[in-house]
Parts: sequence; C-alpha cells; structure tokens
Amino acid sequence: MVSIIERIDAEIEQQSLLKHPFYQAWSEGKLTAEQLAGYSMEYFQLVKQVPILVENIRSKTTDNELRAEITQSLKEETEHIAPWIQFARSLRVDEHELSRYPGAKDSNAAVSEIESLTNLSFEEAVAAMYAYEKELPKISRSKIDGLEKFYGLTSHDATHYFEIHEVADVKHAELWRSILRNIPEEKATAVLSAALASLRAQNKLLDSVMEKYRASS
Repeated sequence: MVSIIERIDAEIEQQSLLKHPFYQAWSEGKLTAEQLAGYSMEYFQLVKQVPILVENIRSKTTDNELRAEITQSLKEETEHIAPWIQFARSLRVDEHELSRYPGAKDSNAAVSEIESLTNLSFEEAVAAMYAYEKELPKISRSKIDGLEKFYGLTSHDATHYFEIHEVADVKHAELWRSILRNIPEEKATAVLSAALASLRAQNKLLDSVMEKYRASS
C-alpha cells in the first residue's frame, strides 16, 4: 500500500515549483534585474513568516524531545531572514525598502493560506511544512545556478541564503517526514489535503510574482 509520505512526495513532484513559469524563466536567464528585485521583495512576505509557521507547529506538541528539535528548526529559520535581506541587497533593494514593502494582495493571501494550515492539527501543520521544505534544497541549487550563470550574481550576499537552504532544509524536511511516518491511517486524508493546500498556496505566491513582475514582458 502506498504510504502517506509517498503520496505527498508524488504531489510535490507533480506540482513542483521548478515547473512554474517564473522559476523556469529564472533557470533560463530570462528575468531582468528589476524582476529579480521584485521577486526578492514579494517572496520576503513568506520568508519572514516562516518562523511563525514553525512556532505554530511547536506549540502543538508536548513531547519534549520533539519540541527541542522543532525549537532548533525555529532558531535556524529565524536566522535565515538576514541572509534573505542580503540577497535582496545584492539586487539593489535596501533593507528599509524591503521591510516597508507591504506585499501584493495575492502574495499576502497565499502566505496567509500557508499560515492557516499551520493553525490546523499538529499532523496537518507538519504536512504543510513538509510540502514547503521538501523541495527547497533542489530549488535552492537551481536558483544558485541561475544567478551565477545568467545574472553574474556570485557574491556571498547573492547566494548565501540559497546555499544555507541546500543543506538546512534536507534536515528540516526529514524532521517533518519522521513525524509523518507515524500518522495513523484515519488522519491520512486530512494530512494529504493540508499538503496539497500548501503546494497550491506556494504556486499561488509565484503566480502573484509572475503577474506583477512578468505580465508586461
């Protein structure tokens, strides 16, 4: 019988963000510097929210060992905000501009949808985060390759955030995966639904970026 993890992994592959037109344009060198800068501002709406997503999950467990592991992930996610600010700076977006940018309506709606999933049951929240972090190492490598090959962005500021996530999210995804391995069958439908909703919201966020920064190109 196909496990819940196998079902979620299949959906992650099918709805891979690397198949999204915006990331395909990135990987083909078809974005302008202005579009990359716009992306850095738009996607920041999710980056700065990730620690809250993890905290929502941590608050749902009383298992001390598991709570300690999630606390470590929370610490790391909080530390990852600064490297994103550096990435934006490499695209000539200063921190003041980045912090004041309110986000497009659809971007904020997508982030809100992801956050709402982490306010569901513990298992559903974990599934939503797994669906977010499972593919990030591969996505991060693709972004680094594109930045270096097509945009001449090879500095520490430009690539450090993605280098971190090439490694960190292997560990983070495995934490969520270890929890999902023990999901009882009666919760499988809700867990799969949360993972699917997370994937839809992630793609919706890129749709928002595409609409705002690529519509006229």
